[in-house]
Amino acid sequence: MGTQTRPEAGCPPTNPHPMAHPHPYLTSHPHLTPHPHSTPHPHPNPHEPTPKPPRPPKKWHRPLLATLLTAAIAAPLAGAARPQIPAPTPAALPPLTATTLRTTYETNRADAARAARMAATDGDSHRAAADRTLASPSRHLLTFDGRGAGQATEVLGDLARADRIAVLVPGSDTSLDTYARFHQAAAALYADLTHRAPRHTRTAVIAWLGYATPATVSTTVTTPTRADEAAPHLRTFVRRLRAATPAQAHLSLLCHSYGSVVCGRAAPGLDADDIALVGSPGTGADSAAALHTRARIWAARGSDDWVRRVPHLRAPLIGTTLGFGTDPVSRAFGARVFDAADAQHSGYFTPGSASLANLARITLGETSEVTRA
Repeated sequence: MGTQTRPEAGCPPTNPHPMAHPHPYLTSHPHLTPHPHSTPHPHPNPHEPTPKPPRPPKKWHRPLLATLLTAAIAAPLAGAARPQIPAPTPAALPPLTATTLRTTYETNRADAARAARMAATDGDSHRAAADRTLASPSRHLLTFDGRGAGQATEVLGDLARADRIAVLVPGSDTSLDTYARFHQAAAALYADLTHRAPRHTRTAVIAWLGYATPATVSTTVTTPTRADEAAPHLRTFVRRLRAATPAQAHLSLLCHSYGSVVCGRAAPGLDADDIALVGSPGTGADSAAALHTRARIWAARGSDDWVRRVPHLRAPLIGTTLGFGTDPVSRAFGARVFDAADAQHSGYFTPGSASLANLARITLGETSEVTRA
């Protein structure tokens, strides 16, 4: 992708030769950059009419180019779509409380086992293996739905007695087929929390795949539609979670990529203490204050994250909007920006990384120990 100098947060990129590149978003896309010899000759023929100056790009061009740029950057990361596979309808569960957790875990493990058998019968060995892993006695599922792309909510730790709880909200292309990498991120955070937590402090991590994530290369990944659908489910989950955990438990939402759009849409009225946005394309809000939440808002982006190359635009579209607005790590947004070093887009939960350490500190409430960017 080449080497670029990252502009100061909140500032547009500068160009020492403005006439060579008439529009900043055109220069961001190699296929849209004007040819270097396409500028008018300095001595036009006096008998020819004076050419009209080029019209400035229309307002709708900018979000269109942003979409093209997003697709151009993200295309290598996308996986192929998979057909629908059969799975049982999720079983009815009792209200979530500390005393019903064991029943909930057992019921969902049984559902995962049935889904594995159905997937195997259908010839889908990959999904069967994924479901079978979740059906293991060592896994604790608050929810499970094996239909279609699938959804699951998994607990790591003793939720009923946890003092510090982190809920991970994933981004695009997260499904039961790719759940292993999501679980790996949750497990890395839980291991770090266990290592850092003061004595007598109990921690838990929840991997919340509670919505239909968009595909990385799709029109849905550039609009808040999926996030708007997911937001009420996240609010409901957090409300139910509070009923199953100690009253004094500190709850942090750690939202990655498109998951930060979900958290931004769910933020008003969300009963959380901290919301951390990592690798975020935006939240749909102009500022942290516009999220209308009592939670502290944090944000980070690694220097090697391709999201930094995506323009932060927001424009009306038929029935929705395109883009997610202000950059969460910019000064204008007003979040508490923390260090993520050189994290790549999928590297914020890498063991030993600066970003993982800071996410653990946020979860533990050790805000003075968080290293700032």
